[in-house]
Amino acid sequence: MRSQRRERGVVLLICLIVLVILLAGGVAVMRSMNTTLSSAGNLAFKRDLVNQGEQAGVKALALFNTGALSAVGADYNDAKASNYSAVRLDSNDRGIPLALLKDDLYNAKASDTIERTSDFVKIRYLIDRLCNTSGAASKSTCVYAPATTDVRGGSVQESGRPPPPKALVYRLSVRVDGPRDTQVFLQSSFTKPE
Repeated sequence: MRSQRRERGVVLLICLIVLVILLAGGVAVMRSMNTTLSSAGNLAFKRDLVNQGEQAGVKALALFNTGALSAVGADYNDAKASNYSAVRLDSNDRGIPLALLKDDLYNAKASDTIERTSDFVKIRYLIDRLCNTSGAASKSTCVYAPATTDVRGGSVQESGRPPPPKALVYRLSVRVDGPRDTQVFLQSSFTKPE
């Protein structure tokens, strides 16, 4: 008869250690995947809010084309109903108007907010004329940009032509609040549509 050898369990101990290491690796991979999915979801929310914010641009251009700000001189004074300020709004160090950051300041400057309750999206926007004073615009108190309607060629014969006219610059600032406390700020400058 052969003598029985006692098993010492070394192989079992090594297998248990390897299993614990694999379990820890699996947990790390799962957490990494969840973080990646959460980040991708947040990026999708932000991209959607940027697209939603375009509604404010459409509304602003409509005000200048056919709305309350389309008449000559209509932009000389503030128009709360149109979310319009004839004077440049105070901004923080990132260029965002303070009125978009604080509810009481926004309510003092604007009365229109675009809300999509089904999507939990709220769009706040402000239009400000880049001038230091209200009333008629002047080159000493307002920001002007070259008009884009004048196209020049490369001919030497055109060197005597006067420079193109300058157009007054306006700024559209938009704050879009969405689900999961997602928030996007958009800003663009434009001249009065002709």
